[in-house]
Amino acid sequence: MSRPDARHYSYRVQWSPDDGEHVATVLEFPSLSWLDAKQGRALEGLVQLVDDVIDELIANKEKVPEPFSERSYSGTIYVRTSAELHRRLAIEAAERHVSLNQLAVQRLTSA
Repeated sequence: MSRPDARHYSYRVQWSPDDGEHVATVLEFPSLSWLDAKQGRALEGLVQLVDDVIDELIANKEKVPEPFSERSYSGTIYVRTSAELHRRLAIEAAERHVSLNQLAVQRLTSA
């Protein structure tokens, strides 16, 4: 795998009333954050920090998280549930004239 681009990770910036500043977080590095009074600077600071952390991980021959945007997904999800819920969902799917899988996809996309 080539070196990930720090800009390809999943960032979020939101106001933190406790800190009185914007806090930027990144999903792939849950322990990292950056605070700044300005929203854009919070994001810029965190992107630079992530870039530095990637360099450090590579230098130490540690695993670098792959950005969610660059991961591949099969489209298959296995879910375990109770027999009673399974029965109720199977009945609902039959009543709607759809497969149990189609019902699950409808439920997941509306959530």
